[in-house]
Amino acid sequence: MTNPLLSDWTGPFGLPPFDLIEDAHFGPALDTALAEDLAEVAAVAENPEPPTFANTIEGLMRCGARLDRVSGVFFNLAGSDSTPAREALMREFSPKLAAHAAAIYGNQPLFDRIRAVWQAREALELTAEQARVLMLVHRNFIRAGAALEGEAAERMKEIKQRLAVLGTSFTQNLLADERDWSMPLAEADLEGLPGFVVASARAAGEERGAEGPVLTLSRSLIVPFLQFSPRRDLREIAYKAWVARGANGGETDNREIAAEVLALRQERAQLLGYADFASYKLETEMAGSPDKVRELLAAVWAPAKAQAEADAQLLEERMRADGVNEALAPWDWRYYAQKRRKAEHDLDEAALKHYLQLDRMIEAAFDCAHRLFGLEFQALDVPLYHPDARAWEVTRNGQHLAVFIGDYFARGSKRSGAWCSAMRMQARFPEEQRPIVVNVCNFAKADPALLSYDDARTLFHEFGHALHQMLSDVTYDMVAGTSVARDFVELPSQLFEHWLEVPEVLRVFATHVETGAAMPQEMLDKVLKAANFDQGFATVEYVASAMVDLAFHEGAAPADPMAKQAEVLAGLGMPAAIGMRHATPHFAHVFAGDGYSSGYYSYMWSEVMDADAFAAFEEAGGAFDPEMAKKLETHILSAGGSQEAEALYLAFRGRMPGVEALLKGRGLAA
Repeated sequence: MTNPLLSDWTGPFGLPPFDLIEDAHFGPALDTALAEDLAEVAAVAENPEPPTFANTIEGLMRCGARLDRVSGVFFNLAGSDSTPAREALMREFSPKLAAHAAAIYGNQPLFDRIRAVWQAREALELTAEQARVLMLVHRNFIRAGAALEGEAAERMKEIKQRLAVLGTSFTQNLLADERDWSMPLAEADLEGLPGFVVASARAAGEERGAEGPVLTLSRSLIVPFLQFSPRRDLREIAYKAWVARGANGGETDNREIAAEVLALRQERAQLLGYADFASYKLETEMAGSPDKVRELLAAVWAPAKAQAEADAQLLEERMRADGVNEALAPWDWRYYAQKRRKAEHDLDEAALKHYLQLDRMIEAAFDCAHRLFGLEFQALDVPLYHPDARAWEVTRNGQHLAVFIGDYFARGSKRSGAWCSAMRMQARFPEEQRPIVVNVCNFAKADPALLSYDDARTLFHEFGHALHQMLSDVTYDMVAGTSVARDFVELPSQLFEHWLEVPEVLRVFATHVETGAAMPQEMLDKVLKAANFDQGFATVEYVASAMVDLAFHEGAAPADPMAKQAEVLAGLGMPAAIGMRHATPHFAHVFAGDGYSSGYYSYMWSEVMDADAFAAFEEAGGAFDPEMAKKLETHILSAGGSQEAEALYLAFRGRMPGVEALLKGRGLAA
């Protein structure tokens, strides 16, 4: 029987044949792809010719095409449409892939060839991109432990394999807790909830086979419930279940996993000669060191905390008016903040949602991309991995640029959050290939689907990442698209959020779901005026998480991460009515893999730049200024990681920004 994962993909745009792929195909395909990749790498390492950029560095770039294909499909499905079979495969694949990477990084003849090319670099007459790729390959091998020998090298392999297993377990435990918890809602429990929340709860009940509406831990359902439910007792139950993900005892408890992960990361850093994991991780980021990260977070923490404390007093006054004479609690904040926003800005979230249809917001994102970069989007009728997913061909001046897949609705098989991934990266070597880019979100499913303003911002955010992938124009996929420093990767995504707040965009695309009428000017003015509402809360919950992440990875790894978390929050003077955005047992950014470990600050580092970058458009003549759009594409969106991040930003803006732009953007400036 032919395995479609190993066959040539001859369908439209080389898309995976999703209608032919079964879970049983993944295991054999991965084993074949791993063996093939090792054979290809061995051929590079054992080449009898003297090492050159072409036969060694570009030789490596030719390796692993089938492995990239198989893993690109599998990991997209594992995150967005998990099944027990796929979860079992994930547990099987994680240590295999870690061992595979260790075998390549531990290939001494290969590293000797890379090192020889690196040492001869000045005489090679490389292009700027080739020089960058050579530096990155050499650096990656060094940071992976290629220069280690004997017991240290073996221990590094063991650590990486164990970390891969732990990251998979952390993710699956979190998914299990989110999938398994629900709270039935009687008709009386729906009192005070807007129609869209009731509809979402009924849809969640249907999906789970319940007899009536249920509350789940999907962010798109639980957050509006916390905002609108007048039932303080139900809000408390819901909030406590939400923040207890990964900390419920039993097989899905993540606390011991977090402790082991931190200890292994510390050991890994010390094997490589670093004082701690934060020093190791941040060395290659824009920030460069833990001190620089702390400096930024501290500069934002003080004004954010002051604003949050002032806001808390106002919310407590509203509680007293409701006859609640207790301290403001975390399950109270969103409810009373929503009431305050309606009173102060006359802005009703439920009424606003009628103007934020999912399809119209997708159209808005596409239209902004067209006006800025000349992109066109044509819907495709092709087999995809789930009925909720849809695809578009992306072209410019009739030329194919990418395939974009949007998978927008929450479901029990999808991990929480929102993300952008690429099943195929852009490259011109060893042959021309255009990207297949996927945006995954967790919006409440309905017909028609209506978004909160936060949801709409998330859609624009992830589409900003997609633009970074789709507009990539480099030679080697190693530096394509979002292959940039972690604290730079959020710049395109957070920058694109600004176009949601451009009045002319909302006037055209924020139309009423029933009448089709444009959002009234009065409501539009209120939306824009309230854009920074409750930023004290939002900034405090985020910065607290970033501070805990940094503290986890500085110095000796904490034996008890929960005690360390409590210590950090106490030292910050964390307001009692605000929880961390991501507490340790469900902090997937940090513990599901190395991606944002010691790097959760990255969103804020990028925000300093995105506020300044959008100001460049405003200074130049408006949000759609063609010259600024061209500079943005040339120096940032198309350049990927072909240069250092700071050099790219300087080429775009001419200077680096200060934290003032961020504080002003969040309404926290003095």
